Amino acid sequence: MVYCSIALPQLFHRSRSYFSRSYCSRSYTQHSCFPRSYSLPFALPSPQLKVWLTLFVCLAGLTTLNAQANDSTKWQATIERDRWGVPHIYGKTDADAAFGLAYAQAEDTWDVLQNTIPYYRGNAGALFGPDGARSDFLVHWLNLWGTLDARYEQDLSPATRRYVEAFAAGFNQFAADNPKRVTLDILPITGKDIVAAHMLRHLFFYGFDKTVKEVLGDKQAQPVSPPPVVAQPHQPTGSNAIAVGPGRSSDGSTMLIINSHQPLTGPVAWYEAHVQSDEGLNVMGGLFPGAPAVGVGFTPTTAWGATVNQPDLVDVYKLEMHPSEDYLYRYDNQWLELERKEVDIDVLIWGFIPWSATETVYRSVHGPVLESPHGWYAVRYAGMDELRQVEQWLAMNKARNFEEWRAAVALSYIQSFNFVYAGKDQTIYFVHNSTMPKRARGWQWQQYLPGDRSELVWQSYLPFNELPQVENPPSGFILSTNQSPFHISAPGSNPDISAYPKESGWPTRMTNRAVRGLELFETLKTVSPEQLLAIKHDNQYSPNYRGMQYLQSVFALSVEDPTLASAQLILRRWNGATDIDNRSAPLGVCVLLAEWDAERNGVQPPAPIDVLKDCVDKVKTLAGRLDPTWGDVNRHGRADVHLPLAGGPDTLRAAYAGEDHEDHRHVTAGDGLYYLVRWDSTGQQEILGVHQYGNHFDDPNHPHYQDQVEDYVAEKLHPALFTAEQRREAITKTYTVTQSR
Repeated sequence: MVYCSIALPQLFHRSRSYFSRSYCSRSYTQHSCFPRSYSLPFALPSPQLKVWLTLFVCLAGLTTLNAQANDSTKWQATIERDRWGVPHIYGKTDADAAFGLAYAQAEDTWDVLQNTIPYYRGNAGALFGPDGARSDFLVHWLNLWGTLDARYEQDLSPATRRYVEAFAAGFNQFAADNPKRVTLDILPITGKDIVAAHMLRHLFFYGFDKTVKEVLGDKQAQPVSPPPVVAQPHQPTGSNAIAVGPGRSSDGSTMLIINSHQPLTGPVAWYEAHVQSDEGLNVMGGLFPGAPAVGVGFTPTTAWGATVNQPDLVDVYKLEMHPSEDYLYRYDNQWLELERKEVDIDVLIWGFIPWSATETVYRSVHGPVLESPHGWYAVRYAGMDELRQVEQWLAMNKARNFEEWRAAVALSYIQSFNFVYAGKDQTIYFVHNSTMPKRARGWQWQQYLPGDRSELVWQSYLPFNELPQVENPPSGFILSTNQSPFHISAPGSNPDISAYPKESGWPTRMTNRAVRGLELFETLKTVSPEQLLAIKHDNQYSPNYRGMQYLQSVFALSVEDPTLASAQLILRRWNGATDIDNRSAPLGVCVLLAEWDAERNGVQPPAPIDVLKDCVDKVKTLAGRLDPTWGDVNRHGRADVHLPLAGGPDTLRAAYAGEDHEDHRHVTAGDGLYYLVRWDSTGQQEILGVHQYGNHFDDPNHPHYQDQVEDYVAEKLHPALFTAEQRREAITKTYTVTQSR
């Protein structure tokens, strides 16, 4: 269709829109994000120019139509929906399959998708107001779309561009077929939008936003580093991946638990799909709405899980500014001028008044620059100007064996994530994947760096072979739960921390999931599939977990208040488990959460007496008594379904509550889509899995909106229907989607 009749003000408004941005609005300070000056959102041209521009748009559209009319090739894919609503997509080419994958995603997640695209583009403020404008600033400050426009065709292979553009075409085709579903001005979606989502979204996984917030605080958060002591960074909160090799399994099988923890709803919740083509794709697993490749999943011969690792990939430099000349900063023995660029950020005020906020973004030789109340700071981060993440995900999706899969990971286009692999070839493998800067020795890189020394501006990364990793450890198992990469297996089977540069700030924290999981493996000489699932579903805190010492200090308090004394008795009876019938868990988990939050944020835990009082108030307010069962207060579901759920924060059965309802805590993150992938001793593959809700995100009345909730809370997995033979009796709908190129 040629949109010749489009209203000219709307046309000019679209022409000023800014292309890409991330998955959620982050709150930055008013200083950095709110406008200093305002102007009309567009300038109306002369009537003559309006006519010529309209004619130009129409002629361009007619030219495109003629080109399409002469090209009979189409994107085409067949979609089979199984009994769980999971799409199994087939295309002749990879690009055909990508087109079908996007169409299927749009059917299930369109509302989420259309509300996140503006954030990737950096024009969310025009649609969502000041909160969106705060995020838009980050997109412009990082110059993501400058990088995309300059390097999209140069850096991405033709095959990758064809893939992401076909993927974008699938969303546009869905919108054309379902115009009533389109409620925001986001069309057309482009291949660059898809790549931009990867570029920005990944920064939040390795903690980039924490650094920005810290820099913009009221006070300078870190001293400027002298040599040579190295501190440790804050650590992440969730995700499990557990591999067992044939030497440790009870029947000679090779097994992998895929269990990444994510929010249970929204733009980074897991969506399940299976994608297949005649060009080599045959992969199934979890991906985010708007993502063109499987993030965690399996093929007939390979499988992998990912856990957030947050390596130290961001460095902050304090700039020495010239005492009398604006925008000059010292670099070695000279004064350089900051690059400056004014950007217009469209903002919707009071929900209906469009304004344009003018903001200045700065850049030095180090990277993007921020002015804060206590000085000027430059930020340098791993993956600056890198846009090939989707290319690495596709290579991992298409790998046929361990060597190909490891070569794909070694591309190092993805800046973080631990990866755990298991395959039909009986290999298990762990890598603390990180695009780790090659830093000058002796400096405290977790503090701020002086900005006037060129030797501190790193230019390269550690080679992939120099990252912590282990293949087929003698112990026969790998347990990755966001802990130190030097304690992911039994003694004698771990990478040796002394072999790696101290300046990299490798994580040293041990999660409860790590401590408990390693203890469970110690008790088992061999591991059956049932025992591996029992480890995955374990809901207990280890007595050796760091937080249990804090719990001891709480129930050792001397108190006179009878209610507090009763609470202490309940805590003393707690065995550390979070099964649904446990009556000590509500108070116990509340106490542990106080210590857990403090430790994650690098601050001292609150006074034990304050925590005891606070937890008594919280539990009584929620349940009307001090000792409700854990299933009374920890519940899972959505819409009108709320079922008791075992598990808690930092247990292997991970459940993080984020919302208080009238009488319970509503679980909003943790275990989502998860699988057991297994090859027996003969190479026969078996896959079991379950989704936290169901594979449809948008409509509470849809049959697959929460059709897996009961199985999920019962810890009951079902076959993944990966092969055509397994699906034969389980397909409920088959259809073909197509579009001209």
